[in-house]
Amino acid sequence: MIGTIKPQLAGGNRFHIEHPYAKELFSLALMRFLTGEVSSKEVVVVCIGTDRSTGDSLGPLVGSQLAARGIGPVYGTLDDPVHATNLQEKIVEIREKHPDSFIVAIDACLGKTESVGHVNIKKGPLRPGTGVNKNLPTIGNMHIVGIVNVGGFMEYFVLQNTRLNLVMKMATLIADGIGWAIGSLQKANRASECASSMEFQDLAFSPPLG
Repeated sequence: MIGTIKPQLAGGNRFHIEHPYAKELFSLALMRFLTGEVSSKEVVVVCIGTDRSTGDSLGPLVGSQLAARGIGPVYGTLDDPVHATNLQEKIVEIREKHPDSFIVAIDACLGKTESVGHVNIKKGPLRPGTGVNKNLPTIGNMHIVGIVNVGGFMEYFVLQNTRLNLVMKMATLIADGIGWAIGSLQKANRASECASSMEFQDLAFSPPLG
């Protein structure tokens, strides 16, 4: 579900896939976003798009990589994509199965020539379909978009003629970053729980004073 993006809005959370430290920079930025927002909430990743269009396959490719690594819950894979037809249905399902969760939405988008190849992290919900003039429900507490090609004219044709190599590189970068960030958060939460448990035990079993 392609959207559009203006490069000047990306700020310091915009990363080009060919940057030598793209993976590290993207992962750290994503970790900062999640640390400040998530706390102990369950993180649900929703990857939007379809493999019927090369440019729009970013979301399902990310979802499939995450699912293969055992990272989840994740919605939107090559086997079971989340797209315009079933998006509302999936939103209802996610709300029922994962109440009070923190949703990270992922999608491809079109932009200006100088922005192609960038991955952006943004707060707030994703508005899928804006790049192809579709009015679809918003989703997510934050979103990640990959700018796969140039927007503004013949969008469906442009998406069909997007290079798969570019989309695959973006998908791997995003999946690597999400995997590292969520894994780090889970370890930190476990460490915090362990520390709290040890402090409680110390209080419970310490000899009385006097």
